[in-house]
Amino acid sequence: MKKVALITGASAGMGKETAKLLAQNDYNVYGAARRLEKMEDLKAFGVKPIAMDITKDETIVACVKQILDETNGHIDILVNSAGFGSHGAIEDVPIKDAKYQLEVNVFGAMRLTQLVLPSMRENKFGKIVNISSVGGKLAGPLGGWYHASKFALEGLSDSLRNEVRPFGIDVILIEPGAIKSEWSKIAYDNLIKTSGRGAYKAMASKFANVIKNSDDKSSAPSVIAELIKKAIELRNPRARYAKGHLAKPILFIKKITSDKLMDKILASQIK
Repeated sequence: MKKVALITGASAGMGKETAKLLAQNDYNVYGAARRLEKMEDLKAFGVKPIAMDITKDETIVACVKQILDETNGHIDILVNSAGFGSHGAIEDVPIKDAKYQLEVNVFGAMRLTQLVLPSMRENKFGKIVNISSVGGKLAGPLGGWYHASKFALEGLSDSLRNEVRPFGIDVILIEPGAIKSEWSKIAYDNLIKTSGRGAYKAMASKFANVIKNSDDKSSAPSVIAELIKKAIELRNPRARYAKGHLAKPILFIKKITSDKLMDKILASQIK
């Protein structure tokens, strides 16, 4: 029987590439996203698109119910790939925008996880993949709420992993480095809109240029799709996997340096 995979954020980037790759490798794939029209091309690969807004509980519940009804109670793999980066100085970001960032990147992913766990426990099998970031281990300026969402996802995944292991369920964190996607444009636009004027203008302008130029060296999203496939097919996957442009060097430097030295390194990048 084909393994059933539900992938959020399947309208673009890592989510879309993962949906394609798994469908091409004999998985029964459901791709979920708000923009249904952006997933039309996935049908050619055998992916079944479902409209779902990760911030609206009724659409999450309906999505899970539809899949369970169509697959005789199976969602074997959940890839929580939906997410975005809201940038700006913590002083400048409206709290309603901060809450939305956490709603998408944290609460939506965890609500979906809650809904798929009962069937995974019953089937004594499951793989839950949470897309974090090197920004879930290292926090720089002007991305506080984004980092907060990824730090939270890291901690929740650690707790969840130890809760569900006895039921035959694995929880896997993926920590991408710089990946070509819509993320950089959204982050750039949010940063300029939020902190492009006022006290943080100079810092925001320099950091915006870093974001703008990042796509030139960024890895293709297929790199992460391949990593996800590898991880879910291992009998005993590791808790964390990092890949993509500068992912491993950044995490290594973070591990061996003091906070003060790390602050100096981060400051040097936006001079």
